[in-house]
Amino acid sequence: MKLMKLGSRPDTFFSSGPVRSVNTEVATDMQILVDGCLFRLHKFPMLSKCMWLQALCVESGDGGAAGVVELPDFPGGAEAFEACAKFCYGVTVTIGPRNVVAVRCAAARLGMTEAADRGNLAAKLDAFLSSCLLRRWSDALSVLRSTRRLAALSDELGLTSRCVDAVASLIVGAAVPATSSSSPWWASDVSELGIDLYCRVMVAVKAAGTVRGKAIGDALKAYTRRWLPIAAKNQHVAPENHRLLVEKMVSLLPEEREAVSCGFLLKLLKAANILGASPATKAELTRRVASRLEDVADVGDLLIPAPGASGATAPYDVDAVVAILEEFAPRGGGHRRSRSAESGRELEAAAVSRGAMVRVGRLVDGFLTVIAKDARTPLDEMLAVAEAVPNCARPEHDDLYRAIDTYLRVHPEMDKSARKKLCRVLNCRRLSEKASMHAAQNELLPLRVVVQVLFFENARAAGNRVAAGSPDDGDIRTTAGKDEDRPRGDGLAAGRGVAVAEGNEDWSAEGLRRAAASRVATLRMRLDEEEDDDEDAGGEAFVHRARPGLTRSASSRFAAVGKSKRMLSRLWPMSRTFT
Repeated sequence: MKLMKLGSRPDTFFSSGPVRSVNTEVATDMQILVDGCLFRLHKFPMLSKCMWLQALCVESGDGGAAGVVELPDFPGGAEAFEACAKFCYGVTVTIGPRNVVAVRCAAARLGMTEAADRGNLAAKLDAFLSSCLLRRWSDALSVLRSTRRLAALSDELGLTSRCVDAVASLIVGAAVPATSSSSPWWASDVSELGIDLYCRVMVAVKAAGTVRGKAIGDALKAYTRRWLPIAAKNQHVAPENHRLLVEKMVSLLPEEREAVSCGFLLKLLKAANILGASPATKAELTRRVASRLEDVADVGDLLIPAPGASGATAPYDVDAVVAILEEFAPRGGGHRRSRSAESGRELEAAAVSRGAMVRVGRLVDGFLTVIAKDARTPLDEMLAVAEAVPNCARPEHDDLYRAIDTYLRVHPEMDKSARKKLCRVLNCRRLSEKASMHAAQNELLPLRVVVQVLFFENARAAGNRVAAGSPDDGDIRTTAGKDEDRPRGDGLAAGRGVAVAEGNEDWSAEGLRRAAASRVATLRMRLDEEEDDDEDAGGEAFVHRARPGLTRSASSRFAAVGKSKRMLSRLWPMSRTFT
């Protein structure tokens, strides 16, 4: 830390309670009250260097001898005034990074400029700043921090801008490429600044254009961790003044895509949501998160706390996630509107790799599974999230089916129309064999969905038979034996109340045909009854009865579904096709 000493005389100032005076043989003839401290001084040394005191004495008409001259709101207080008074007397004064701003502001208030006397205090302090303090990293930061106590006057005198420019120049001039695992060398020191000064420094650094966006992003992350516990620790309570910090951090984010991680952006979005940041701040964070959505590795990152969440409302802000997905949609090929437009959107998705699209689809389906477990999640929010994902992001619908199944079990009060509405987002063609087996026995699904599952599984089994050649009875027994060996209490069906008939069954070819025919006949009967109920009650009533299913292999359940042309014509009208 550099110091400067002004004057050469010994210190003759002494204190007597709240009174400060000079130990001389000449009686004092001026009294000045500063910040509760009374200074008894002499006119000649003070007026010779202080134009403001000269004008004050002229206005009073008596030279200031009649009473006490009070200086209210004096910058730097009594300590800064005493330093100026000692300079006038030629007494040694020590100036350093911690008091140079206060003394400089006091000298400006007293008018200690070159107009009053050559080589006055203000000029000496300016020269000390330029030639020494602002050229050293630690001293420049100390001086910049000290301007905060006298922010208005420091700005007026240009001290703050000089310090900001000096700190930014030191950062730019000594820029060292930061490693991927560490922040830049200057990030920790600059993080001690207040938000206003920090923003001015970072704006100056960005304007220079020589510091990489990654280094700036790491510095912003370090500052956020230092001053915003909600973003660093994912807490739900933070002081109100942190809202401004979030908005400032977002405004300083570099344009480079890789400057900050998507996880950090999501933490800022969570903080902005809780603290009530401006809509512009949230929109900017939403846009940036959408541009990096494929980099999100954990579903927990998408669990954005809802503002003002209570026991009666859902804890997560689903609308924020939908906004991210809508922003992501142009990159991923658009929204899911109809299966007939699927191929066109998959061509548009070329901007994002297929692997990245699949990661986004799995992430969103995982998010759906989490919010489906909450009984307070409305159906419209489930559908909004499910439909916001491009079709090409879901090569398989197993995770989506799991979310739908979870939602149906958590919301047993749903009527038939609501269940159908929810299941419309499910593409039965994209279910795996394991998921299809579970769906075929799931009494919570609408009957039409169950029949669709049976139909597509039957088509898949027929395709496999064509590829492998026509199977005989022995082949059927082999397939049945494989299915019999498969555990019936798998992860999809375990603990979900899916009833499966127990006991020995006839696994011969003839027995399998009879079981399949019986299952299809049962489905036809239930479908006819359901349609009759729809005609009588307008489709509003829905009664859910859990019925035990039949233990059956995948191939035996689907063998006779294609026999009923009337049922299939009802399920799939001629105007609707699946490609």
